[in-house]
Amino acid sequence: MTTVVLADDEALLRKALAALLPLEGDITVLAEAADGAEAVSATLRHRPDVLVIDLEMPGVDGLGAVAEIRGVHPDQVILMLTRHAKPGVLRRALKLGVQGFVSKSAEPAHITSVIATLHEGRRWIDPDVSALALIDDCPLTDREIDVLRATSYGYSVADIAGQLHLAEGTVRNYLSNAMGKTQTQSRHEAARYAREHDWL
Repeated sequence: MTTVVLADDEALLRKALAALLPLEGDITVLAEAADGAEAVSATLRHRPDVLVIDLEMPGVDGLGAVAEIRGVHPDQVILMLTRHAKPGVLRRALKLGVQGFVSKSAEPAHITSVIATLHEGRRWIDPDVSALALIDDCPLTDREIDVLRATSYGYSVADIAGQLHLAEGTVRNYLSNAMGKTQTQSRHEAARYAREHDWL
């Protein structure tokens, strides 16, 4: 029996997976989470064999939740669901130790089989996801991506500094570098440019 926590802000998809995965394989869904913060608390509370988490969620996104969970349990097995496999995001997820990537449009039977693969200690990246990840023309560093992502959510420089445990001056330097690389006039323009180019 493989235990799972499901985290996705799309209630319909989350409920469908919670109902279908146990029918497709030897899976028990221990808990569901509707955002990143709930995903962190549910995973730390239940310690599932595999966390199945959506990449894009409100508030703390999938990557942010994974980073928090890995800080406490570095061995947690994670399967990330995504609609848009942006190269920079995939690179960051792999650096965080995410073992699996599957498209949200995948059949429940496929997701079940990937969960089993990860539970056996192997990795899985869907071919369409890995093909997109090879096209990586992002000139931004990981930290520049972090501050631009926070900017795109509307956080101030002070908020970003607090979230990322950086000095405000350091955040401003990252933003300035990102503005230079994107040839934009403001941090919000730089964040918009990065999103349009699938770098965030």
